[in-house]
Amino acid sequence: MEKMNFMKNGICRLPPGFRFQPTDEELVFQYLKCKVLSYPLPTSIIPEVNVCNYDPWDLPGNCEEQERYFFSYKEAKYRNGDRMNRMTKSGYWKATGSDKKISSQANNNNDNYRFFGVRKTLVFHQGKAPNGSRTNWVMHEYRLVIAETSAPNPTRLCQGKEVGDWVVCRISMKTTREGGHVLARMKRSSSDITEVCSGVADHEEINKWP
Repeated sequence: MEKMNFMKNGICRLPPGFRFQPTDEELVFQYLKCKVLSYPLPTSIIPEVNVCNYDPWDLPGNCEEQERYFFSYKEAKYRNGDRMNRMTKSGYWKATGSDKKISSQANNNNDNYRFFGVRKTLVFHQGKAPNGSRTNWVMHEYRLVIAETSAPNPTRLCQGKEVGDWVVCRISMKTTREGGHVLARMKRSSSDITEVCSGVADHEEINKWP
């Protein structure tokens, strides 16, 4: 069967009525793992984008979308360092809360038992670190980890080694009482072009994030 391709000019285009709503497990084991290990992907639906090359409201895609997904290449903040770059043109992504471990429920069918995912939650702050203003933009960043062969330590979440140079990012905006007007305000504060997304902001509400 021919693999379906929903990418057009680097942007995901689904037919009307279709929604791409993968679970954490599906994102890690059906998409990220295949990307990292150069296995065939289920479908071409997640574009490759360096998310830190854009402010979140300028990322490729439609500002009506509830969530946007991207494969992003790991970019080190410092040469020979392990910390990833989180800076964008207008601000930075800041980690919040605790990382979540994601395991496969199909361990007996394949080699997924050797791997697990880690989900990190980040919030976008506008302005210079560390004094930027918190926004409603949220990113879930998924990394692939190969488990250590020794017995697991229940006190350690990520007992293993990160694999590959890719992460998959799910980016969305929290709903506020003012809805889509948040997006319009953020665009105005970062650009002199006030009309960029005002039509959407004035007439459509941003959907709730999961």
